[in-house]
Amino acid sequence: MSRLRPILTAVGVMCALTGALWIAQGLGYVNWPQSSFMLGRSIWADYGSGLAIFGLLLILLARRLR
Repeated sequence: MSRLRPILTAVGVMCALTGALWIAQGLGYVNWPQSSFMLGRSIWADYGSGLAIFGLLLILLARRLR
């Protein structure tokens, strides 16, 4: 269990940051090149919010482990 906590925390932080990037792209704060596959803004904001919540839940779960 002691090795699981840092792994869950690291994965949670990566998920939360990736979700925040996708939310920012969906709101128009990040502009991708026209050749990018991330042009549909609203759907990426939805995916980003789900991924960010999942990452935060992983971080909270890791904090509860002893």
